[in-house]
Amino acid sequence: MLRVGLTGGIGSGKSAVSAILAGYGAIVIDADKLAREVVEPGQPALARIEERFGPDILTDTGELNRPLLGSIVFADSSALRDLEAITHPAILARGAELEKLAGPEAIVVHDNPLLVEMDAHKRCDVVVVVDVSEDVQIERLVQVRAMTEADAKSRIAAQIGRKERTGVADFIIDNTGSRDELAHVVGGLWAKLVSLRG
Repeated sequence: MLRVGLTGGIGSGKSAVSAILAGYGAIVIDADKLAREVVEPGQPALARIEERFGPDILTDTGELNRPLLGSIVFADSSALRDLEAITHPAILARGAELEKLAGPEAIVVHDNPLLVEMDAHKRCDVVVVVDVSEDVQIERLVQVRAMTEADAKSRIAAQIGRKERTGVADFIIDNTGSRDELAHVVGGLWAKLVSLRG
């Protein structure tokens, strides 16, 4: 098995790279999906969040009130750290469970925007970073996700810097070009991953 950590800043096109790799046969484990899964009703992480943030953090149906939690943690860095101390280990544990289901010949891609922040890159054999300039990130977030420029800049500022992210990379994918160019580059990456798995 080859464990690949895939990350990139918001608007970098990480999801597009992940989808192309899945098309080649990679087993993709999406940390964003796991982040939602580990806080579903009945999950231990949700009980711990309720314990830390109070019963108002749940809706009438017992689900996590995401807008309320977001408004709390993005205004208070210690609250954010407390939340991450609950959710990050749960996400990593669930990812490890899913990884065990993949066969010994699998190329498993851990698609995680917080790969470096969670120290999850240290569990990977190979780290791939999808990279674009901040100007390109802002342009994409404004055009594709209909954010204001100020919102885009604040979302980018909330993540670690490009230098920290690319500093742990084995492969850096520059995604400033077209979709066709990206597909070509990721095809070359896949060939390298297959040889590394070999």
